[in-house]
Amino acid sequence: MDTPLMHTVIDNLTGDCFPRLMTDLVSVCFLMFGIYLPNNNRNREYLFTFLMFNVAIFHIALLLNKTEMSLGAAFGLFAVFGLLRYRTEDIPMKEMTYLFVSIALGLVTAVSRGRFDAAGVSAVLLAATFLLDSGLVSRKELHKDLRYERIEMIKPENRAELLDDLRSQTGLDIHFVAIQSIVFVRDIANLRVFYHEQQVTICKESSNYTNS
Repeated sequence: MDTPLMHTVIDNLTGDCFPRLMTDLVSVCFLMFGIYLPNNNRNREYLFTFLMFNVAIFHIALLLNKTEMSLGAAFGLFAVFGLLRYRTEDIPMKEMTYLFVSIALGLVTAVSRGRFDAAGVSAVLLAATFLLDSGLVSRKELHKDLRYERIEMIKPENRAELLDDLRSQTGLDIHFVAIQSIVFVRDIANLRVFYHEQQVTICKESSNYTNS
């Protein structure tokens, strides 16, 4: 059956589009399943968003790449995609970074000139993401917000004792504490503690603090 649609499909499979699509899909799948999920407690909440943004932007950029575009217009389009976010819920900064990387992979593989340019740039992005998020370069730092009841411990001269008390109460490797606010009427201080990620994180229940 010889139809224009069949010719279009064959041209896409044998032309430059299909290798670019395969490069993009392999790259974004490695980003999601090889880097993001293993290093972020198997958080699958944003997986659909990352994958669909990548696939949609790849095809949009591929279509626009067939038209004449100035360099400024291309950067403007990338900025719009990069700043796009949902109104219903704030996306955490780290997830926004992964979203930005997935957008970059789709855009790079769609507009790159040579067949191997897209693979090279994607490999650099994936390697940098893996090194930074796997903890091989530096230890991961997390934070929690706590309500602390021993308000006398928040004085500057008691900072070392405060850190020791928080470590013993939470079991976390806390190395820095920031005072968010103080409620003198209830003798409660709202703290933000920063700690390095551990293999097993256990928060013990205590009468001295509660998670906010």
